Amino acid sequence: MKVGFIGLGNVGGNLSGSLLRNGVDVTVHDLDADLVEDFVARGAKSGVSPVRMMRDCDAVITCLPSPTASDAVVNQMMPEIGPGKIWMEMSTTDEAEMKRLGTQVIERGGAAVDCPVSVVCHRAFTCNISFFAWCDRETFETILPLLTKMGRRILHTGELGSASILKVIANYLATANLITCCEALVTAKAAGMDLNTTYEALKISSGTSFVHETESQVILNGSRDISFTMDLVKKDIGLFQDVADRAGVPLEMNPLMIKIFDDGIDRFGPRELSPNIIRRLEDATGLDITAPGFPSEMTDDEPEEPGYEVVPSGRT
Repeated sequence: MKVGFIGLGNVGGNLSGSLLRNGVDVTVHDLDADLVEDFVARGAKSGVSPVRMMRDCDAVITCLPSPTASDAVVNQMMPEIGPGKIWMEMSTTDEAEMKRLGTQVIERGGAAVDCPVSVVCHRAFTCNISFFAWCDRETFETILPLLTKMGRRILHTGELGSASILKVIANYLATANLITCCEALVTAKAAGMDLNTTYEALKISSGTSFVHETESQVILNGSRDISFTMDLVKKDIGLFQDVADRAGVPLEMNPLMIKIFDDGIDRFGPRELSPNIIRRLEDATGLDITAPGFPSEMTDDEPEEPGYEVVPSGRT
């Protein structure tokens, strides 16, 4: 299968690199010519344009920073979409937008796969990540070998747009975890607790979480570097709010979280690293929430393994 990959940023670069490393015929495209040049040096082909990539490839994957960017690229590809062509959307996008574009692709005879990745960037390199994938079962079987080269856990989710909904729900929960970890660490410091001891206590307790065990470490190091920025968090929780609003759910936590990140963006800028949302509390208290012995960036020490399909309990 010939695969096109559009979007070589922090996540897309690792995912497309996994395909290339595992012997897939990959054509890449990005607005950053240096990123494309690096991939070509490693054996990928350079894509002239999105429409040419859809013409020449069996499947084209988009991994882009916003629904607007995805819309622009898919509309460029649309004239070449037809029977035998697959569009795989790995961006974090709006469920309604995914339904709109996916329906257009299907109406032209192509296949649309809503397959956002649930990832932290350091795990994408070792493929220790999860994919949520909506598409018909036949298409899922076709693209499963690609997904298992990029990720470890693959979940076939249901109707068009369902994967995007699950992705923004997961991102909402991760953001809530980040905010509560920040409040917990600052409160511990203010109460006179040793932060190294606090980290370990939370890690071995009922209060632990994936976010604490990863992001709290780079917070305490002071680098706060998870290769994810405040504007991207704001986009994700905004998409979650849209889902809840359409479903008529009167959320209480998420509107407050949006206000917190609006304030963080106003203070520190949209491209500030997202864990630096803790600086709001550091500034308010005059406390320095750092401690020795923590890494400046997260790494994944688990070996790369082939991926597999996750089947929900109770599904026949």
